Formats: sequence, structure tokens, C-alpha cells
Amino acid sequence: MDAMAALVKAGKIRYIGVSNFSTQNMRRAHAALAKHGLPLASNQVQFNLINRKLEKNLLPAAKELSVSLIAYSPLAQGLLTGKFHKNPDLLKNVPFFRRMSMRGKIEKSRALVKTLEDIAAAHNCSVSEVALSWAVNFHGDTIVAIPGATKLEHVRQNVGALALKLSPEEMAKLDEQSRLITK
Repeated sequence: MDAMAALVKAGKIRYIGVSNFSTQNMRRAHAALAKHGLPLASNQVQFNLINRKLEKNLLPAAKELSVSLIAYSPLAQGLLTGKFHKNPDLLKNVPFFRRMSMRGKIEKSRALVKTLEDIAAAHNCSVSEVALSWAVNFHGDTIVAIPGATKLEHVRQNVGALALKLSPEEMAKLDEQSRLITK
């Protein structure tokens, strides 16, 4: 962190972020930067409706330290879009280890994806927009997302998620369905 602080002071970078830091390591990085009078801006971690591990310890610490969490894989590598549920043959195009991980999650997430589809239909938007909107709004301003896009339509959906305002009831329903998977 001392080297990163030196880069900020030299004007080479503006902000300092980390990736996949545990709660303990994030606190250490924050404390080391504080000695230089600098904040830790962000910690990039996996977060989505299927992977909510960060909520237990990391999220409260991030809020306490004013560190933004940048959610990568907010659509669970496409699983939350429902495409693998509708067409399991698509898994053949997925790398082996990711495919093995996803197979078990398809059945577990079926009810959640159905809920996403129902909410998307009510808003006349895509399932991706609903899942992204939940990810960036459920915990207030602490989490931002970096969704991927391999097609122009994905970009449109990512942008559409910014305008989508889910009701408190919809947010709670997704939270409830998600917790059934992430127990």
C-alpha cells in the first residue's frame, strides 16, 4: 500500500482499489493508506443473487470504512439470465470447471430465475436488468457492478438496469428466493 500511496502522491493514479481482499486484508489496506492520509476507494469482489458471501463480514466493514464494493459477475456468469435453464446444451460452450460448477446451480436457482422472469415481464425489461438492478440497489450505495457484455443487446440491458426501480416488495421477493439458494 505504501507503493500505491506513493503513486497517488506522484500524480500517477488518483484512487486505490483492491481485488478479492478479505475483510481482514481490506481493513489492513485501509489502515495502511490512512497513515498516508488516503482512503481505500474500492474492493472488487464477486456478488450476485447466487453468491452473497460478502454480506456476512465484508459488506459491514466496507460500509464502516466507506469502501465501495465493485461486484464482478453480477449475473453469475450468465446463470441469472435463465439462458442455461432454458437451453442446458449451452453449457457445452462453457469451460470445463465453470460448467461443472454451474450444473448444480441450475436446478437450485430455477425458482429464483422464475421470479426474475416474472418481475422482468411486469417491468417489460430483461431478466438481466432485474438481476443487475437488485445487485446495485439492494445495499444502497455501497455496491456497484461491472457486468460483462459480448453483444450490443447486453450493453443495452446493462444500461437499462440503471433506470429500473424495483419495488420494495420485488426486492424482498428476490432476497427471499436468493437466500434459499445461498444458505
